[in-house]
Amino acid sequence: MRATVTVPATAANLGPGFDVFGLALGLVNEVTVDTAAAPAVAWEGEGAGELPVDGTDMVSATIAAVARSIRESPPPCAIRGVHAIPLERGLGSSSAAAVAGVVIASLLLDLGWDRDPWSVFAAAAEIEGHPDNAAPAVFGGFTVAMPDGFVRRCDPHPALRPVAIVPPGRVVTDAARRALPDRVDRGDAVFNVAHAALAVDAFTEDPSLLRRALQDRLHQATRIELGGLEDLTGALEADAIPWCVAGAGPTVLAFEDDEHPVDAAALALGEGWRILRPGVRTTGFEVRRG
Repeated sequence: MRATVTVPATAANLGPGFDVFGLALGLVNEVTVDTAAAPAVAWEGEGAGELPVDGTDMVSATIAAVARSIRESPPPCAIRGVHAIPLERGLGSSSAAAVAGVVIASLLLDLGWDRDPWSVFAAAAEIEGHPDNAAPAVFGGFTVAMPDGFVRRCDPHPALRPVAIVPPGRVVTDAARRALPDRVDRGDAVFNVAHAALAVDAFTEDPSLLRRALQDRLHQATRIELGGLEDLTGALEADAIPWCVAGAGPTVLAFEDDEHPVDAAALALGEGWRILRPGVRTTGFEVRRG
């Protein structure tokens, strides 16, 4: 059996939607599994030479976790990944790996989950721990992941033009979460509820509302400080470009239009920064056999 699983990058939180909102991006990882090849693990692209090749990577670990959960053993296989999603930049690389691992486990163990997105989502979210990233990776588009496991997928507005501004540095999600306060002011909570409600309309019906809707009082200020992003976000504000921190950061996700483009030269980005224009992906994971 030979198959390739494609999984998109994702941006979670999206301003006021802390731990809830997610958006699938047109930047993908591809992982190929081949049971006829000699067992091995190899990576190309992002993470090459850095990700483990001894079976402890997230894809392999997820396959093993799914197999243990049903008291089975997966057959020997070769795994080769071609990665476009930057690691530890807030673009859902871990969730993409978990989703790929669940789908590959389903193929290897003939579970049928590769044809059942809800089963893939439930397993990936439990194993990796971030439903707000797993949801768009599985279902595509703009997603609302509820704490009880329910997901609502919405069609993103076709005019959305996300721009991922990716710094050279990294942020570990757990460290970014530990930096957040344990309690929030009631006024701040109300502020976020109001802006999150508006953000759903902005992402699906009226992108002109994004600049107002993406305001947040729960997490972004802390993550901007952690990533040293004050100058960047200030420049985007000055140019009237909507933005949010992608996941735990340090990537900043901006939304440009013809009147307000993201200009790398104007932002005066330093060495090692990247600007990616991946577009929005309306579909989640895909499986190609053979």
